Amino acid sequence: MTTPDVTAVPAPLVQGEPRKVADGVFVIPDQRNPAVPNIGIVVGEHAALVIDTGMGPRNGAYVLDHAKRLAGDRHLYLTITHYHPEHGFGAQAFRGSATIVYNRRQYKELQRKGADDLAMFSSFAESIAAELKDVEFVQPDIAYDGELQLELGGRTAVLREWGPAHTHGDQTVLVDGNVLFSGDLAVTRMFPIVPYMMHGPHDTDSDGNHWIEVLDQLLALAPRIVVPGHGEVTDVSVLHEDRDYLAYIRDRAMELKAAGARFEEAVTQLGEEVGARWKTWDRGEFIAATVLAFYGTPEPSI
Repeated sequence: MTTPDVTAVPAPLVQGEPRKVADGVFVIPDQRNPAVPNIGIVVGEHAALVIDTGMGPRNGAYVLDHAKRLAGDRHLYLTITHYHPEHGFGAQAFRGSATIVYNRRQYKELQRKGADDLAMFSSFAESIAAELKDVEFVQPDIAYDGELQLELGGRTAVLREWGPAHTHGDQTVLVDGNVLFSGDLAVTRMFPIVPYMMHGPHDTDSDGNHWIEVLDQLLALAPRIVVPGHGEVTDVSVLHEDRDYLAYIRDRAMELKAAGARFEEAVTQLGEEVGARWKTWDRGEFIAATVLAFYGTPEPSI
């Protein structure tokens, strides 16, 4: 299975100051480092919510420090958009300082795949291995099913599970019906990551067809601001763009498969097509995995 190209990736460090994107809503930008997510901090009158931690305890501690500065003596919550290492493997830094909230599907996925992902990501680069060296997985204080509403005091955060799409336990956070934290359900100016069969032929927890349906439902929420899992903070255009890309791959892959094209031929053909159509996007190595998710070839040679 295709894995990320990290040969030119900077060290996976969350850096910089939180930037205000709406009243009470702050983001520590990923600075287009694919090993770093956009981090959210939402501050209400009596509580604050942190969304994602970065990779490993050092990044988690950095995020916690910024959260405490913004929140003061307010109660802290932490939630994770999905279980992947760069999003949630810094959660241990929050033990004892925050109420940790996962959806139940996400926590079960972390239990099933966390150790494998820890080993896989550690193999990508020495800088990544260094951040993941002392990772400990944490249990949530609250595990919910479906949807959970957190009242922060004059500000409401709605946590909702959507998987399987990018992962089995994808979660969004919608703040005051206005700011959507999408996790990796949406990314800006890069090809969406479809980790289909990343752990082998039985790992099919990502679901391209359902992902498209989820993006349609997120568009119906009509948020004014979208904070993607990776890439620049933007508006609903990112949901449209990622949805159109996934639908294009789905439709063209089915056409090519019906015409008798082998998987490898479809990857080559679609690589050329989408490379020309979305020529400003990064992370082209994920195109093949997206084709696979719709093609359904059991053991492709990528």
